[in-house]
Amino acid sequence: MEAPEAREATIAVELNHTIVFATDRQASAEFIAYVLGLEAGAPFGPFLPVETANHVTLDYATAPPGTDISVQHYAFLVSEEEFDAALARIQEARIEYFADPHLTMPGQINHLYGGRGVYFRDPDGHGMEIITAPYTRTPTAPG
Repeated sequence: MEAPEAREATIAVELNHTIVFATDRQASAEFIAYVLGLEAGAPFGPFLPVETANHVTLDYATAPPGTDISVQHYAFLVSEEEFDAALARIQEARIEYFADPHLTMPGQINHLYGGRGVYFRDPDGHGMEIITAPYTRTPTAPG
């Protein structure tokens, strides 16, 4: 395998899409679209996409009946205004939210990395997170 520095850099690597398995693709796509103030797109084969501002799509797919859905984590970087609006929608819909990924600090907001963040679960238990500051490798204490 060729060393990374020896490869010619012709394209920056970007995440384009990820598949999110759900028991009901419509319900799950609409859930995250509602929280984030986005729209679920038109079906594309077995997928129902939700596109973010940086053009990454979460392609929701209904898992076959009886399939165990592996819980995943998705973090969304939002502006302060978008955070306020998303948190208001979370509270209005009475979605339980937490300041920490272990879900031990209910109803609280964290202030990691100089921003604000909350964790919540989607209808299938996927861990969703909204943050206003990108994570660095030197965290400050939650809370």
